[in-house]
Order: sequence, then structure tokens, then C-alpha cells
Amino acid sequence: MVKNRMVICVCVLALAVGCSSGKQFRVTGGPAVQTKSRSEPIFYNGKTYRLDYAYAKDRRAFDVRVSGMSGSQEKDAIAVATSSLRYFACIDGQQGQLIGTPAYDGGVWILQAQCV
Repeated sequence: MVKNRMVICVCVLALAVGCSSGKQFRVTGGPAVQTKSRSEPIFYNGKTYRLDYAYAKDRRAFDVRVSGMSGSQEKDAIAVATSSLRYFACIDGQQGQLIGTPAYDGGVWILQAQCV
């Protein structure tokens, strides 16, 4: 009985590993993330903004750019960046979390975030 359960568990684990698709990896001690770069229009508070992000493997974080917001919309840029990462990149249902301080440069909010 115990041996059968063990075999079933091994089979399920093998299927789960074999079925994963896309470019993903698990950071040691952290959640799995979808590392593929992405550009998306994001509809937020009645307006459409542009989200671009890329994974920086050396920092284990995403470089995120949110275009179309004003310099006074820092909180909105953080909300768009972290919620978008949660949706697009944080595979295990993790949250997107800001790292450091956002910067505003010529109509673009530049942030770093990670899945936690």
C-alpha cells in the first residue's frame, strides 16, 4: 500500500515537471518565475499605460518600465508594476514586490521588483 502511494507520487511529480512549458526557473529559496521579457498595454484607473519588463538573472529581479504616467503618479506606477508581475511572472501565486526606489525619467517610471 505504501509502496503504491510512493509510485503514484513519483509519477505525479514526473508529470508535473515534464509538463511545464515556457522559460521558467526557481530561484534558490524563492518562488518560480516566468523570466520571458514582456511588453503589454495595461488598463488601470480608466487609462491605458505601457508596461515593459525584463528579468535580470544576476539580481534575481525584474527591471520594469511603466510608460504614460506623470511624475506625480508614483503610487500608480508601483501598483501597475507589482500587480502586473503577479499576473504575468509570479507563477506560484506569489506577489510582486518593489525593490528600492522608483525613478521617473521623461514620462517613464523605472522600477525594480521581484516575486515573493
